[in-house]
Order: sequence, then structure tokens, then C-alpha cells
Amino acid sequence: MATKKKIGILTGGGDCPGLNPAIRGAVLQASALGYECLGVQEGWKGLLTADALPLSSADVEEIIGKGGTILGTSRTNPYKKENGVLQVLAGFEKLGLDALIAMGGEDTLGVAAKLFKEHRFPVVGVPKTMDNDLSATDFTFGFDTASTLAMEAAQRLVDTGRSHRRVMVLEVMGRHAGWVALYTAIGAGADYVCLPERPVDVEEMVRRLKAAHARKKTALVITSEAVDLGDSGKEELDDFGHMILKKRGVAEKLAEIIEKKTGIETRSAVIGHMQRGGPPTLFDRILGTRVGVAAAQLVAQGKFGQMVALQGNQVAGVPLGDATAALKTVTAEWLALADVLSGAVARKS
Repeated sequence: MATKKKIGILTGGGDCPGLNPAIRGAVLQASALGYECLGVQEGWKGLLTADALPLSSADVEEIIGKGGTILGTSRTNPYKKENGVLQVLAGFEKLGLDALIAMGGEDTLGVAAKLFKEHRFPVVGVPKTMDNDLSATDFTFGFDTASTLAMEAAQRLVDTGRSHRRVMVLEVMGRHAGWVALYTAIGAGADYVCLPERPVDVEEMVRRLKAAHARKKTALVITSEAVDLGDSGKEELDDFGHMILKKRGVAEKLAEIIEKKTGIETRSAVIGHMQRGGPPTLFDRILGTRVGVAAAQLVAQGKFGQMVALQGNQVAGVPLGDATAALKTVTAEWLALADVLSGAVARKS
């Protein structure tokens, strides 16, 4: 009897809802196609050390509603480790793998793209990021859950803000792209949104918040964690050269500015890692499942060096290089929409 081919599956970077549905979809489809699957532990770190466990259909049968990733994750970048790439290639051989499905964002898939380009590494990418900042795909799983949770938190802040006649500031995740903040602000009916794509116009923000507070006895600001207030200073960087944002405190600083300039009591809140945990929304369960299944199909077709993308309502393979060449950031059209929704009423006041 011929030995079954093996597919390794890894999840790298930050965790987010939808990863487990994606793992499940890939394993179920791969099994149906006659492959065995190995779950590589903790992202690229697991290939550096050849650390993987068998993944059967029974192992993934009931994980569709679970947050996080059963495989573990890390921000390990083999290109930043001494002989890291050689160790990844050796780990791939040691585990007896024939292909790899890498699930991650710009960093995880950036490594996959380089490995394919430089070594023709048999890899297929699955786009995962709650920031929704990967090019070549309309949406990434994790984004809908993260934005929905933030929207619900914002609505609760409005309730308490109105009771105390306060301005409320909610800080959400989003490193270089403001999609989570934008969608949260629109969905929660915020009075101002601060995004990393443009400088904060303090005077305009203050004008809108004063007008909103006069009408509603409260006002709501949504801000991305990576908004530059001009005092970022020296930041600690991770393996991929990104600043670690845990000490920035954007919401607290904004609240201080707003209270000083408006004379209105202002409070801040940070939803933080709660956006990453918990059951994925229906949208993220379906999207995660679809791209996981499609990734296994691309492996079976030998279409390596590709990432599964959602384009319209269809999933299809696109070159990894296209997906990771540039971040997908909030465009001028979306900024204009946010301004209309938060500023139109204020202008009439």
C-alpha cells in the first residue's frame, strides 16, 4: 500500500477567531482527498524544531466554534534566526511533509512567500488577520468577530457615558490599518474616529464632540491602538520589525486631550485582547471553513506559492507575492464616508 502524502498546517502571528474553523476545513478536505495532516506547533517555531502532532478528522470535528488556535502560535520569524531558513527546510523533511498550509497575516505569509520564491517551497497560504489588512482578498477571517465585539463594547460605553454626561473613548486593535476602528465607529454610530491612516485633527474632533454632547449628553470616540499622537518615542520591536503597542495608551492620552479642550469629563477604555478570543461569528466560521477547504484543494492541485483569497463571494488562489506586497489600508472613500456619518449632524448643530 502506498504511503499517504502529508500536509503540515501551521498558524502564525496573533491568534484570532476563525483559525480553528480554517484548520478544521483544511483537515476535513485533505482527509477526503487521501492526505494525512500534521499540526505544526506554534507557527514557524514548530518547523524550526520539527514539532508537530497528527491531526485527524476526529481531532477537528468539534472545534468550529472555538476561538484561538488548537495548534498554538508565535511571532517567530525564521529569517531572523541564525540558520533559521535551513532549519525550516530540515524540519519540513524530518516531519516527512509533502506540502505546508500556512495560516497567518502579512508576517506569516511574508515568510511563506519568500520561502516559495527562494526555495520553491511547497506552501499554500490562508489569510488570517483581525486587522483585515492583507491585499488581494476582500476580507480576512477574524475581522468580523473583532469588529462586532468592539461595536458591542462601544454601545455599552455610550450607555454609561450618557448616564454620567461623559465623553467616552474606546481603543481597539489595528496596528497599521484602521479597518477595525473604522467598522466599529460606523457600526456603533461614533462621533469621531481616529485612524493610523491620517493625523488626528484635534480641533475638528473637539468641535464634533462638543456638538454631539450638547445634543445627546454624551459622545463617543473610537481610536485605533496605533494612532500617532506625536509622542510615540522609542518603541520595542518584534521579530518582524513591528512596534509592540502594549505601552502606548492612546485612548487614555486622547481622553486627557479631550477633557482639557472641551471641559467635559472624559473616560477611556481598551478592549484589547478580548477582541481575539471567544467564539467566531457566523461570517468568520464560514469564511474560515471555506478558505481552509480551498487551501487543501490547492495543495492537491499542486498550486503552490498561492494564497486563498475572498474576491466578491468566490474563493480563489492568488500569488502569495501579490497578497503580501503591500498592506491594505483604509482608503480615501472610506475616510470620506466616516466623516459624513460622524460630522453631518455636528455641522447642523
